[in-house]
Order: sequence, then C-alpha cells, then structure tokens
Amino acid sequence: MTAATTALLEGKVAVVTGAGQGIGRGVALQLAQQGARVVVADINAETAAETAAMVQQRGGDAVAIECDIADSASVEALVDEVVARFGALHILINNAYLGNPPGALETKPAEHFARALQGSFYAPLAAMQRAFPHMKAQGFGRIINMCSLNGVNAHMYSADYNVSKEALRCLTRSAAREWAAHGITVNAICPAARTPAYDRFATASPDNAALLLRQNPSGRMGDPEQDIGAMVSFMCSAGGAYMTGNTVFLDGGSHINGVSWLPSTR
Repeated sequence: MTAATTALLEGKVAVVTGAGQGIGRGVALQLAQQGARVVVADINAETAAETAAMVQQRGGDAVAIECDIADSASVEALVDEVVARFGALHILINNAYLGNPPGALETKPAEHFARALQGSFYAPLAAMQRAFPHMKAQGFGRIINMCSLNGVNAHMYSADYNVSKEALRCLTRSAAREWAAHGITVNAICPAARTPAYDRFATASPDNAALLLRQNPSGRMGDPEQDIGAMVSFMCSAGGAYMTGNTVFLDGGSHINGVSWLPSTR
C-alpha cells in the first residue's frame, strides 16, 4: 500500500455488513486499500475472518465481528462494540440482506416479506440510528445502503426483496434530508456485480443470465472490488461530501433501458 492510496480514507473507521463474500468483501477490500480501518461484519464468522485476513495480507487493517442482521439488537451491539474498540465510527455500509426463495407474488407468504424487511430495512435502520449520535458528535459520517434494481424495475418473483430494498431507498433519502446539517451523507447504491449470489442465479437460469449480459451496455457484470468498492471509497471520502440522498446505479448501464428479468420460479 502506498501513501497515495491510503490517503483517501486515512484514519477512518468503517463497518461493512455482509462482508464475508461478494460485494461486501469487495467493498471492505477497497476501503482498506484506501486507508480505512475496516470492521468486517457477517453472520458467518469463518468467511468474515477470511475477508479480514485478505485485507491484512495486503497490508491493510481489518477485524472480523460476527453479526446477525435477523436480530436488530445484534446490529446495535455491533455499532457499540466498534465505537468502544476504536473510539469512532465514520463509515457505515449496510450491505447484508436476508434472502428468500423466489416465488410468484400470489404465493409469497407474509413471513417472506417480514424477513426481507428485517434484513433490508429494520437492520439498516437500527445501525443508522445507533451510529447517528457518534457521527453527529464528530461532524462526519458516510452511510451507504446497498439497494437493488430489482425494486426499481419491479423484477418478477422477488416482490418481498423488491419491497424491502425500496423501503431502504426511502429511508436513505429521509435520513439524508435530516442529517445533512451534521456533516453526514446518506446515499444508496444499486449495484450489479459478479457475486456468489449471481453465480447461483446464472446456474439456475443460464438463458436469462446470458440475456442480462447482452442487454448490459457494458457487456459484463461488475467487479465487487474494482467497480463497486472503488465507487464506495470515493463516496466515503472528502470528495463525496456534497453528495447525499442519491441513488447511484452502479450497473454498467443496465438501468438505462431496463433488463429482462425472468428467472424460473421452480
């Protein structure tokens, strides 16, 4: 790591939920590359430790903390532990989610909606509310909530996920409006990247996956670290101070005309 790459977020403490794999891992790696001390939070302690080890192998600073977003108290405890251990919390990336199997809207049980909302709305809300007094006191905060084109474009067979991610986008804008005066920015990213979840989808629906790539103006899925993580790092830096309440479509242009999302429900 060079002085040039560490300067962007030098001295900042960042929490990334769901950082044991995929987009969360890519974001954690980039934040550390830019000099942040990164807390890798995940329900899977083993994969969280793997991400932290990857950061350390590159010369960065990271610790793994187990956190279960199915329990908002666990998220609040995460924030408390980070502040107690490091004395500050500057960056909060709400990336983790709770998945449900796909299914037609008319067959979706209420429990699926409740689970999705817990993971993609109530858990981020708990983290944000717990982090707010610390960010307010230091006059600096960067919160990024990972949302989804699924909600924006109303993709089929994932109504529970769609609803929860759009609720998170609404929360993002509301928090941005109320907290801007305290030096806290709150933004949403709708990413498209090659992750284990995407690979499972591509295996289950190869024709649909191929169609998505053909419809993507960039012709590829994004890289969690180089594409998503790099943008997150900029948004969390001093250069992102005037950007708040926005939704960033980080998807190679897929949002421009929309994409055909017709996965199998079987």
